Amino acid sequence: MKRNIFIVALEEKQKAMLETLRESKELEIHSLLTVETAVEAKEFSFNDTLSTARDSLASFPGTIDAIIAQWDFPTSVLVPLLCKEHGIPSPSVTSILTCEHKLWSRTEQQKVIPEVVPRFCGVDPFAETPFEQVTLNYPFWIKPVKAFSSHLGFKIENFEQFEAAIEEIRNNINQLGDPFTEALEYANTPDEIKQLGGNACIAEEIISGVQGAPEGSVYQGEFNVHGIISQPKSQLTQTLFDRLEYPSNLPEHVHHKMIEVSKKFLEHIGYNNGCFNAEFMWDEAEDQLWLVEFNTRISQSHSEIFVMVDGMSNHEVAVDIALGQRPSLLNRQGVAPVAAKCFIPYEHKDGVVRKIPSDAEIADIKSVFPHTEVKIDVGVGQRLSDLMHQDSFCYRLGTLYLAAENHVQIEEQFEYCLKALKFDIEHIDE
Repeated sequence: MKRNIFIVALEEKQKAMLETLRESKELEIHSLLTVETAVEAKEFSFNDTLSTARDSLASFPGTIDAIIAQWDFPTSVLVPLLCKEHGIPSPSVTSILTCEHKLWSRTEQQKVIPEVVPRFCGVDPFAETPFEQVTLNYPFWIKPVKAFSSHLGFKIENFEQFEAAIEEIRNNINQLGDPFTEALEYANTPDEIKQLGGNACIAEEIISGVQGAPEGSVYQGEFNVHGIISQPKSQLTQTLFDRLEYPSNLPEHVHHKMIEVSKKFLEHIGYNNGCFNAEFMWDEAEDQLWLVEFNTRISQSHSEIFVMVDGMSNHEVAVDIALGQRPSLLNRQGVAPVAAKCFIPYEHKDGVVRKIPSDAEIADIKSVFPHTEVKIDVGVGQRLSDLMHQDSFCYRLGTLYLAAENHVQIEEQFEYCLKALKFDIEHIDE
């Protein structure tokens, strides 16, 4: 009898990747909730979404053998609650939210890995004089304790910018802050975090460097890293991070330090029987490693490049843990030694899409680089400001998946593709 694996917000394009799993023929893969419900909803209630997921599982006629998270909040918190109800191995919801809540996480990080934690402070944007809570010098970042990507994240260089940022945050933070507050009720939340709730902010000193991200798991107390991703600074675009490369080519001592502090923090908060990826920045000039954040799941954005290099999706690790099996991943059994997920950036102001790359343009690229995949995320007539979950700094028009013999070739292929893919965007004056 096949075992039933539920993946929250499973996309159609991911089904082929799931065929790379060792036991794929013995698994029946199901999507729990839609992308529109679990990822792209502009307004939602956490409790209502949890109830919808519960009802869907309750109406399923077969066994429920695994429930997998591959997206950020609310999915990352829904899954441990559902797993507990169905007797499936999963981290505690408290350990999940200790990572997910940026201020709570920084507070706990400061206790055990202070050497990689930038200076920070909490800010209540609805306080009468929120600037009085800021303990940092200019410039600094301010952002919600829970947000999508860099949405509502602002670089603050003076008081006028701070006031403008607070006004925009006040007007929009509840979109995610309200459901996040609902989710916090399921955890053993410290009083100071509970009082702030989900509609709070964190201010942090500005850090810089090359980004690296170990992805791994903790299974029955055993910590393991199955891959390290890097985000090199590109010479091709103004965007700070325009691609993910696997495997990382950062120095080994940086890899070791990222792994060491990840293990130390996850042990500190009691994180167990789950996957993670941790984001860091390495300042090469100062040889200083900074921790950005912990994500309490595999990253679906890493799956394609794991398949290209290792021949197997990172879903393998998440499925193993949920089924109560020691996780493992194939190593270097894919089509190339190096792979990259590259974003097609638009580094201008808002506009309307008038032309997207043709099928012929994409076919020409694939004839030169056979393992390349091109995904266009915009359509003719679409306004860029209507796109979901975009960075504050640029729009993403699509995604390229590239495979090569080395990292230099990735850069060359990326440059070729950016020139070959033709977009026409009509600017809109604000």
